[in-house]
Amino acid sequence: MDLLMYILVIIIIICFILIWYISTFNTYQDYVIRINEAETNIDTILRKRFDLLNKSIGIIKANCNIEGEVLEMIVKLRSRKLSNFDLDRKLYDAINEFNNYREQYEELKAIDSFLKIEIALNETEADIIASRKYYNDIITDYNKLVTKFPSNIVAKICHYDYKPYFDGKDMTDEIINDFKL
Repeated sequence: MDLLMYILVIIIIICFILIWYISTFNTYQDYVIRINEAETNIDTILRKRFDLLNKSIGIIKANCNIEGEVLEMIVKLRSRKLSNFDLDRKLYDAINEFNNYREQYEELKAIDSFLKIEIALNETEADIIASRKYYNDIITDYNKLVTKFPSNIVAKICHYDYKPYFDGKDMTDEIINDFKL
């Protein structure tokens, strides 16, 4: 009878461990899905921002007497493959250049299509801020799972690694000159 009791206890413990493992694994899967969703949303917004800046090139060239390339960064980005982190930084620089053209050439402020692009760019800025926050919130919770015991056991078994925040900074690196929370 004692042997049967020991076997039953061992089976129950194994079942609890298996249930915990499955539950933790499914939690990771939920986070992976949410992270992919957030990355897709950010990618969509960045693509929209890129397209708007691309459209503005023709408007600026058609209505201003400008020699050379307008928004050179956008022209160069067409053929490059960048991560969302890098693309966001490059598009931010291109938006600053876009704003410089707006300030230098008063005639652009009177063009309806240029104003629509400017309004849409401002809307994408609000969207990207919200998407970054959502992404970083998910990453914070995911990274907690990856680093805390006992869920880090499942992370090691399934090769789930610590993920960087949207700003691309690694919170675990040795570099202390960048801003960290």
